[in-house]
Amino acid sequence: MALIKFKKISKNYPKKGFALEEVDFEITQGEFVSLIGRSGSGKTTIFRLLLGEEKPTHGKIYFKDIEVSKLDFEDLPFLRREVGMVFQDYKLLKSMTVYENIAYALEVIGTPEDRIKKEVPQVLEVVGLRERGDSFPDELSAGEKQRIAIARALVHRPELILADEPTGNLDPYHARDIIKLLLKINELGTTILLATHDKDLINILGKRVITLEKGKIIRDEEKGRFML
Repeated sequence: MALIKFKKISKNYPKKGFALEEVDFEITQGEFVSLIGRSGSGKTTIFRLLLGEEKPTHGKIYFKDIEVSKLDFEDLPFLRREVGMVFQDYKLLKSMTVYENIAYALEVIGTPEDRIKKEVPQVLEVVGLRERGDSFPDELSAGEKQRIAIARALVHRPELILADEPTGNLDPYHARDIIKLLLKINELGTTILLATHDKDLINILGKRVITLEKGKIIRDEEKGRFML
């Protein structure tokens, strides 16, 4: 079953021109797919369109059977509960502990306190940092911060995780550690869409790779390699 469908998607900015042009692809439930391309190739635009932050100029986007581009603003929170987002710069709240950072992701969608107390320790266990619940972000290594960011994205049990350059601030050892964690989460059933510039990690993964160039898909390979 297709979880995501991009059908003839174009995104034109009046002053900048086309960020995407006639983009077509589908991602099946449970896939691990990497988006690669130079800066400005359209990777971030794909993420923003998929989250409903922007609307396409032409074409249709589906998440499951929902046409994302037709959702009203008040409907977007429902969509975003199904999608977890992991950023390069973590976006952790420094004044909150690790536990509080993850719990906050559930609090804002009205999750009952008893469920929060159950879910947060479980997701900390998944990312291997259960003992770090009382720590503050400034007390963590870069790799630990990214693990917590992944835990926060995972805690509401999304069907899809979008990872935007999640290893960009990490050394090679911790970068591989984060990719192993994303693979583990994928094996548990969550679909992963990864945007990255990391050639070595892409070539190690041996997963599907969609290559973008100037807003167009130039390659879509089931076991792709980093070729730019």
